[in-house]
Amino acid sequence: MKLGINIDHIATLREARQEAFPDPVAAAKEALAGGADGIVCHLREDRRHIKDDDVRRLRKLNTRLDLEMAATDEIVRFALRIKPDMVCLVPEKRREITTEGGLDLKSKVSAKGGCASGAKNQKSKLISKIQKLQKAGILVSLFIDPDRRQVAEAAVLMADFIELHTGRYARASYVKGQKLPVARELEKVGVAAQQARLIGLRVNAGHGLDYRNVKAVAAVPGLEELNIGFAVIARAVVVGMRQAVREMKEAIG
Repeated sequence: MKLGINIDHIATLREARQEAFPDPVAAAKEALAGGADGIVCHLREDRRHIKDDDVRRLRKLNTRLDLEMAATDEIVRFALRIKPDMVCLVPEKRREITTEGGLDLKSKVSAKGGCASGAKNQKSKLISKIQKLQKAGILVSLFIDPDRRQVAEAAVLMADFIELHTGRYARASYVKGQKLPVARELEKVGVAAQQARLIGLRVNAGHGLDYRNVKAVAAVPGLEELNIGFAVIARAVVVGMRQAVREMKEAIG
C-alpha cells in the first residue's frame, strides 16, 4: 500500500499569517524522507492555500506529484503546462472547509466539478478535458463516493483511476457504539474497489483518514494508495513531519 501525503495545510498555516513560511516544498521533502511514496496538493480556484508557484516547485522534486483540481479551463491549462504525474478531478465549492464529497458523475458535471442542471454537453466537455490531460501523459483520477453508479460512470468517462471518498467511513468511525454504520461504510469502499478493478479502473482512496481508522481501509483489496493530509500535518506539529509519516506508514501496516 502506497502513501501519498497531502501538504495543503502547510500552506494553510503559511497563509494564516500571510508569511513566506512554512514552505510546502520543505515539508514535502521531509515527508518523502519519512517514507511517503508521493506528494499530493490541491490547487483551488481561490488559491486559499497552495499557490501556482508551490506546484511549480513541487514538480521539480524527484517524486510523483498528484495535483487535485476542479475541471475548470484555467486549472486544466495550468496542469497541461506543469504536467504532474496525475491529476485528481474533485468537486469544489467556495465556502467549504474541505472537499465535502465526490463528484456526481451521474448528473451533468459542470466545469467547476459540481452539478449542472440539464446541460447535456457538460459530460462531453469533461471527457474532452480528461483526454487532453491523458494525451499530455498525465494520469487522470476522479474523486467519487463509493457508489456502484459513480464507479460505472468513471469508466464511461475513460478515467485511469478513481479515488474513493472515505469521508463517511471516517466520520462513522468516531461515533461510539455504532459498529454497524462503520462496517457498512467500509463495505461500500470494498465493493466499489472490487467493481472498479473488474472493469479496468485503478483505485486509490482518501479523505478523513487518520492514525486510528486507517488500518481497516488499508486492508481493502484492490487499493493502490491512500492519500492523507490533515491527520499527518496535525501530528507533525508535535513530532515533526518525518516521524508523523513514519507513524502513518506503521498504522497502515
